Order: sequence, then structure tokens, then C-alpha cells
Amino acid sequence: MRTVTNSFLLSLAVSDLMMAVFCMPFNLIPNILKDFIFGAAMCRIVAYLMGISVSISTFSLVAIAIERYSAICNPLKSRAWQTRSHAYRVIAATWLLAFVLMIPYPVISHLEAHQRPDNTTAHQCRHMWPQVKAEQTWFILLLMVLFVIPGVVMIVAYGLISRELYRGIQFEMGQKRVSTKLKNGLASAATAATSGGDDDGDGCYVHNAAPQPPHHPSVEMSTLSASGGVARQVEEPRLRSNTSEAKLEAKKRVIRMLVVIVAMFFVCWMPLYCVNTWRAFDNESAVLALSGAPISFILLLSYSSACVNPIIYCFMNTRFRKALLATFACRAVPCCRGRQSLRRSRRRGGLQRDEEDAMTTGTSVSRFSYTTVSSAGTC
Repeated sequence: MRTVTNSFLLSLAVSDLMMAVFCMPFNLIPNILKDFIFGAAMCRIVAYLMGISVSISTFSLVAIAIERYSAICNPLKSRAWQTRSHAYRVIAATWLLAFVLMIPYPVISHLEAHQRPDNTTAHQCRHMWPQVKAEQTWFILLLMVLFVIPGVVMIVAYGLISRELYRGIQFEMGQKRVSTKLKNGLASAATAATSGGDDDGDGCYVHNAAPQPPHHPSVEMSTLSASGGVARQVEEPRLRSNTSEAKLEAKKRVIRMLVVIVAMFFVCWMPLYCVNTWRAFDNESAVLALSGAPISFILLLSYSSACVNPIIYCFMNTRFRKALLATFACRAVPCCRGRQSLRRSRRRGGLQRDEEDAMTTGTSVSRFSYTTVSSAGTC
């Protein structure tokens, strides 16, 4: 499980866990109590960690998209640099960039006291910008760096991947049609071989040899060997056809998953960034229109990304599910049994390749075959 993609998924998991720990409770509890009870220091720290978790999550999604694009659309070039050490350097760079980018939050975050209607004092953690222009510039920067640019990169990367997978599907469907014709031709050849060769010559065979006796052993052995060889040749395209159908289904699942990834990214984050930009330019109308249930629903959408990402990126992966079950099986039963079941599942999984395999090895091979055949056809 220690692959390049899973290294980025680990970074994504840590950032989503940070969002669940620092974003949700420190927004939910003050909203319920109508008071920020955690103090001035936590006001600065929580705001900083919120921004870091959102930034790392977005940067991790972009890194995964670029890594998958390189592995599929440029498989030969990507092997030279797609290593775990390179992934670790990219992950360290994304975390460093997130820590540097969110430095303004602990600076502008302040705990502000206000009087309640019942003459009690409450506190609110607010962002106090020195100038309105600075606030507007900041939210436009966040809109571009954390939403527009990552969204465009993901659309382009996954769009090119989907196009490559679609080409592979078309190529394998053509190969399937060719193998079907070949299988039909071999079946007819097997029928001709077992019929005794009483048809007239077609110019390719010579019939000048003396006829053999009806029950000569050499004739029987040659006939059996010929029919058995042709039968094996008929079986091989059938097995290849089953493998090809499994690959086609895997690629179709990958395309559907890529569409879900892009759609969920925009559904979860677009409302929040649009609202933040709106509030930066016209705070009064934004608060009047979105106070209460609308802003709570928008925050809920952004938090739901931390719940959706593990399902899309991890639990939709067959290998991840098997490794997870094997890990928990080791806690309940002796580990040797878990390892044996994992070995058996690996041996049985020849045709049940998971989405990651379909997006790397199988797709790269089909792309190479597709490119080779296409270039040979043009020449």
C-alpha cells in the first residue's frame, strides 16, 4: 500500500482530520453557546489551523490529479520521477506553502467582547483587517489560489485522463471485435479439421498423397492433436475477451469516479468561496441574505468534503478495502490468517483489478498499444 498515490492520500487524510478537529468543534460550540469560550490564544491558533487544513486538502487534491495525469497520459516519462521520495518532497512543499500562505490569519484574528441583551458579556473571534482593500485582496487571493486554479487544474487533468481512458475503451472494443472474428474463424477451422478434409482443394493444400486406411492410428492421433490445438486456440481468445471486458468495466468506473471527484469539489467549496468574496465587497447585504440557516448549510457543505474525500479516494479503491479488512482481521484473529486471506485474495484478483491499477498499468499498456496501432495504420 506504500505507493506514490497513497502518500498523497495520507497527506489528504491528515488535512481532513485537522479540519474535523479544528474547524467543526470550534465553530459549532460558539454557535450553540453564542460565546467563544476558548480564549484569545485559541482564537488565533484555531483560525490559523483552519486555513492550513483547507489549503493542504486542496493542494493534496491537485497533487493527486497531476500525479494521476502523468501516470496515465505520460507513463514512460513519469516513471523517471514518480517515486515516493519525490512524493514526500512535494507533500513537504505543499505543507510549507500552506503554513506560509495562512500567516495573516493569526495576525488579524482577535477576540472581541460584546454585551448581550441580558447584560452579560460574550466573546467573538473575528478577523479585523486594517483596511477594506486588504480584506478584499485577501479573499480574492484565496478564491484564486484555493478554488479557481485548483478547480481548473483538476478539470483539465481529469478531462485528459477521461479522454485517454475513452480512447483505450474504443481501442479495446475494436480489439474485442477483431478477437470475436478470429474466434469465429478458428471455430470454423476446428470444424474443418474434425470433418476429415473431404472438401475440394483451394490451391493451398496438396492432395497427391496416397489415402490412409480408415482407422490408421497416425490419422487418429493427427486429427486429435489438430482438433485439440485448435480448441486451445479457441479458448485463448475467450480468456482474453474476459480480461478485456474486466478492463473496460474498470475504466468506466474510473471515469465515473473522476466525474464525482470534480463535481464534489465544486459542490463543497464553491458556495463558501463565493460567500466570502461577497462579504468582502458588500458585508451588509451578504449578512442580511445569508444569516441563519443559509450560512450554516454552506459551512456544512465545506465540512462535508472531509467526509467525502475518504469515500471517493480510499474506500472506492478495492485494494484499500482489502488491506483495511486484513488490518482489522489481524486484530481479531491471528495475523497469519489475515495474511493468508490477503494472499488468497491477491491470487484471485487477477481479473478484478482495482481502480488504481486501471488508472496506471492497464491504461498505460492499452494507451501504448493504441498509439502503436494508430501510428502503424497511418504509416
